[in-house]
Amino acid sequence: MKTLTHALADYLALRRALGFQMDEAQRLLPRFLAFLEQHGCAQITSELALQWATQSPTTSPAEGARRLTLVRGFARFRAAMDPRTQVPAIGLLSARAQRAVLYLYTETEVVRLLEAAAQLTSPTGLRARAAVTAWGC
Repeated sequence: MKTLTHALADYLALRRALGFQMDEAQRLLPRFLAFLEQHGCAQITSELALQWATQSPTTSPAEGARRLTLVRGFARFRAAMDPRTQVPAIGLLSARAQRAVLYLYTETEVVRLLEAAAQLTSPTGLRARAAVTAWGC
């Protein structure tokens, strides 16, 4: 049976061959495997996956959910070869990134922005004109 490290290399290669960009997975999943090794575990467990995804107090709920999603994809792949593999359930960490609060500029603020844009400098003088034009004036 292949080790988790070899299985991860196969997983990343397969996903890339299918057209997926696996940069984040390639960066984070080896850290997850190191975490498993630190805990003396040779297979993926839901408990350790959840622990790893939420281990840092500075990790946002959205980041933890994203980490767990990466582990879940790899765990599904691994479960086909190792029946001891646990695939973390969907919804264990359901968090979405918070969107920025919409801000509407007042008419006075728009005028001040346009005045500031008109003061931009460039060798040809076009930068200020382009910035003001982009704002619709």
